[in-house]
Amino acid sequence: MLKQRLQQKLLQKLSPQQIQLIKLLEVPTIQLEQRIKKEIEENPVLEEGQELDSDTPVDEQAESPDEAEHEEFSLEDYMEDDDIPNYRLNARNYSKDEDKNVDIPFSGGVSFRESLDSQLGYRKLEDHKQALGYYILGNIDDDGYLRRELENIVDDLAFSMNIMTSEEELLGILSIIQDFDPAGVGARNLKECLLIQINRIIEEGKNGESLILAKKILDDFFEEFTKKHYDKIQSRLDLKDDQLKLAIDIILHLNPKPGGSYSDPMVKSTQHIIPDFLLEENEGELELSLNSKNAPDLRINQTYANMLMNLNLERKKQSKEQKEAATFVRQRMDSAKWFIDAIQQRQHTLILTMNAILQYQLKYFKEGDETKLRPMILKDIAERTGLDISTISRVANSKFIQTNFGIFPLKYFFSEGLQTDSGEEVSTREIKKILQECVEAENKLKPLTDDKLAEILKDKGYLIARRTIAKYREQLNIPVARLRKEL
Repeated sequence: MLKQRLQQKLLQKLSPQQIQLIKLLEVPTIQLEQRIKKEIEENPVLEEGQELDSDTPVDEQAESPDEAEHEEFSLEDYMEDDDIPNYRLNARNYSKDEDKNVDIPFSGGVSFRESLDSQLGYRKLEDHKQALGYYILGNIDDDGYLRRELENIVDDLAFSMNIMTSEEELLGILSIIQDFDPAGVGARNLKECLLIQINRIIEEGKNGESLILAKKILDDFFEEFTKKHYDKIQSRLDLKDDQLKLAIDIILHLNPKPGGSYSDPMVKSTQHIIPDFLLEENEGELELSLNSKNAPDLRINQTYANMLMNLNLERKKQSKEQKEAATFVRQRMDSAKWFIDAIQQRQHTLILTMNAILQYQLKYFKEGDETKLRPMILKDIAERTGLDISTISRVANSKFIQTNFGIFPLKYFFSEGLQTDSGEEVSTREIKKILQECVEAENKLKPLTDDKLAEILKDKGYLIARRTIAKYREQLNIPVARLRKEL
């Protein structure tokens, strides 16, 4: 049974302007530029340029004396269908002897997969085996490994391509592929990859005691090699220190990712960073500013402002089409004003937040010493600025600052704090810096264990548990002591 009743609820909803501001806060400089261009394309009322003086009459702003001879924009012109025929838009400024369709040559290298396909094409294989070869190549990843089991590939070929084969036949095709360049391609694991490369070197006639020994280590002691149990290998093979070192050096110079080292001109790994803030030192004083691309000048198009003013004055005499046009212009103008306000509010929030970070980490920004960084969390900056923590988080996300010491993400300056034995609070980044320096200066024949590192930090006044040392070491991508051992 349906019933009607009244109910009061207290809800908090974000306005469209607030949602727009939140989205703009998260956008870095390079994306903001694209966002503004998109808004200008979609909204004809919005344009780039400095805001005109509000004291000047609208008519004088819109039309200068030099432009008085031009016809004033009218509503009839706006509503008139002024499509220009296509034949008037086609320019034919070419002579008979001039070639309009000049092809510009494009120079590019051969990619990793193109190289494998071409090498397979050079082999004289039956159509059936060649189809199997191309399917196997399609399953090789960017590192050059065949991660999929041959048994599964047999099923794939049967169900998806109606090609019947066996693991033995695929193994024969795979042996052909493993003969391709770069050496090691088509391997199913790291051990096979390294052995393919060792065998290739031996086949080229480069025989030697160390090379044969390296092959034996990979064949019989691969697990001990990966875990750096060199003492076990040395005792079982009855090797001297220099013999083991030469063999291990040969293995370490092999390529564990043959496909990853292949030069692919179409893949560009370079990442360009455009800083959102610029910090410069002028006569000993730090000057913070927003990137010029981060603070564009936007304004309302005065032609549309004039048209809306004229429509408002003639409201009683307007036809239905004129009222619809006035509504459209008014909506576009409101949208443009909201966008301009959101951009200005974004700039104010960014500079306010960065100034608070600058004052909090002033010692670091003056000297550039990482150990001068103070413990700082989002709550600290939120309290200084009076903004919400979520707002500070959005500002710190994907934003960069350019300093005299390099370009850093804002997240770099945030870290937890620890207390020393004297009660002084220090940043965890300072602890990590000392930890990294200890590892770099250690004796690689006897690397420092986590317990030893904890003792060293304790002697320096930092009371840190061994499990905390292990956590910081993993965050710094430093392996355990056993894997850092070198001969």
